Amino acid sequence: MAGELGLTRLRVRAAWRFLLPTLVVLALVAGWPLVRTLWFSLTDAHLDDLGNYRFVGVDNYLQFDDGEWYGVLADADWWGAVWRTFWFALVSVSLETVLGMIVALALNVRFPLRGLLRAAVLIPWAVPTVVSAKMWAWMLNDQFGVLNFVLMGIGILHAPVAWTADPDLALWAVIMVDVWKATPFMALLILASLQMLPGDCYEAARVDGVHPVRVFFRVTLPLIRPALLVAVIFRALDALRVFDLIYVLTSNSRSTMSMSVYARQQLVDFQDIGYGSAASTLLFLVIVMLTVSVIKLGRLRLDGSDPR
Repeated sequence: MAGELGLTRLRVRAAWRFLLPTLVVLALVAGWPLVRTLWFSLTDAHLDDLGNYRFVGVDNYLQFDDGEWYGVLADADWWGAVWRTFWFALVSVSLETVLGMIVALALNVRFPLRGLLRAAVLIPWAVPTVVSAKMWAWMLNDQFGVLNFVLMGIGILHAPVAWTADPDLALWAVIMVDVWKATPFMALLILASLQMLPGDCYEAARVDGVHPVRVFFRVTLPLIRPALLVAVIFRALDALRVFDLIYVLTSNSRSTMSMSVYARQQLVDFQDIGYGSAASTLLFLVIVMLTVSVIKLGRLRLDGSDPR
């Protein structure tokens, strides 16, 4: 017993020695910029005079002056960006999960040229986001876009539609492009979990004559739940900090402004480092809280066990 305990301690120490360089690099690359952003959010720093600023506390977040509330938390544009970001994340990740599951189940079946089709499915995900966004911007153009040309040709539309300029359609256009690009990522992660499932469960279900739909909900879905939850978390994090896709397609349009686009506007366009840093810090806190909530709701532990 004492020997096993000593061996365990040696393994733990060895693990920490291997992890320490990574943790130091991570602290320098991610920790320092985060601390710097938090500090600037408590100042009145401006980009045109970055060396001359003063500490203002939480005024950039919220302050009351002359009978009015000021700060990021009092800005209607910020709350509009929060709402649009959450709506974008909810709709896009939900669609990507469902479509990714369908694609993964189809690719998990044995058929000729399955490997070639798997590689082809990954092309949208492999294309850089800025490139795919610019490509779709041309396709969605109201004057010479191919989407309007096809829909008018088959009689669905009678006049060109400004997909990215219409406030009622712009966000849905962004969601459509994001689903096209990110669905292969979800399919890849789900397919990897499907490949690891034991075959004896399905053989027993086949012998008992259980319907495939029931097998999916009673066997497949519970077994891949941890991997599916990880995939959803990864995609939700990407969706909440979405910037390049929205900025390329719609620029600074208020109808599609996300939290990241809002923070960028304050930092770059308005050159208000303090205010923009406060928005960036709030974005970080939102992502952290959502990640922790999803993990707790899914009851997923890092060791793969279920607390129930």
